[in-house]
Amino acid sequence: MIRSIIFTAGLLASPLIFAQDNDFSQCKARISERVAAENLPQWIVQDVVANLDIQPRVIELDRNQPEFTQTFGDYLGKRVTTFRVMQGRLLLSQYSELLKKLTDQYGVPGRYLVAFWGLETNFGSYLGNMSTLNSLATLACDQRRSDFFTSELIHAFHILIDNEIDPEDMRGSWAGAVGHTQFMPSSYRRYAVDGDGDGKIDLWNSVPDALTSAANFLQSLGWHAQERWGREVRLADNFPYEQAGLRNRKSLREWQNLGVTQISGRPLPLEDMQAAVMVPAGHEGPAFLVYDNFDVIMRWNRSESYALSVGYLADRIGGAGTLENMPLEDAQIRIADIQLMQEQLNARGFDSGEPDGVMGSQTRAALREYQRSEGLIPDGFPDSGTLSSLGIDGY
Repeated sequence: MIRSIIFTAGLLASPLIFAQDNDFSQCKARISERVAAENLPQWIVQDVVANLDIQPRVIELDRNQPEFTQTFGDYLGKRVTTFRVMQGRLLLSQYSELLKKLTDQYGVPGRYLVAFWGLETNFGSYLGNMSTLNSLATLACDQRRSDFFTSELIHAFHILIDNEIDPEDMRGSWAGAVGHTQFMPSSYRRYAVDGDGDGKIDLWNSVPDALTSAANFLQSLGWHAQERWGREVRLADNFPYEQAGLRNRKSLREWQNLGVTQISGRPLPLEDMQAAVMVPAGHEGPAFLVYDNFDVIMRWNRSESYALSVGYLADRIGGAGTLENMPLEDAQIRIADIQLMQEQLNARGFDSGEPDGVMGSQTRAALREYQRSEGLIPDGFPDSGTLSSLGIDGY
């Protein structure tokens, strides 16, 4: 049965706001002013800012991030692979001594650190080869998140100075993240740790530095030691899907009273914990009960699909089997139809936020409310029946 949806990329891409070279020159002038305000050395302006180049590919990638342009099934299948599970288990064993020390010190089990490592850079096999400075400058000169990326660029300049790095050697992802665990420059400066005791911090070339920094970062974000991220669960046939979503947290006893069980059918452990139910592929796909540590993973990356993939990969690396209810085969829908859906929801009084073609938590909440009002299963999933009721032919 075909029921999931791929949000096809390419329709959200918009041109750089600096369509002409002089626009980028003006932006670099503003960056130079910021450098001066930060009291950074003049050579940063003369030797670094002066040589920054526009990277149109960066904007294209920014507008089509897989976390927001793929369905959960597609995203999970491409990231939690048999190779990553097996390689993760090998690395969990290879770095067992370091990972045990990090668990004792920071409270983060090693399987999670290895899972982040796997999703971010495929265990260090691809750290990214784009110029970090050019990527950050391009995004700093784009209106969408200019302030954020200007700040990250300034942090990158500080890293250059503090670590005596050649600008050409500062390379990473299109978004400016660097190293084995893909830290943004601000996170590098705040949370990076010398994990191998050599007196310097090198997230590019030192696995102990990278994993120790990741553990420090997660602890700083609020990681709860001795707690898991969540679990796959089974929902009752009459489960009230309007209660799903990260905004609806209940105690485990309350969820049990609503018919939520472990995937095996056994009762939930009645610990003093709050949790939310998630159905990322709709009522026919897998269901998850997620705890506080899921929110911590979301603070690393604001994508629900990313956070679910980290948790699932960590479980698999730790020895768990595959999901009992895997997401089903995917069909396609255009991002433009998701935008149209958001516009239709807003027009009907269901606030989905600014129409952007992204199925974020606000859009899902609005969609659940609409589905409930129409007598549809309120799972927040834009299946063909829901889209048709909104006058959208997405198939």
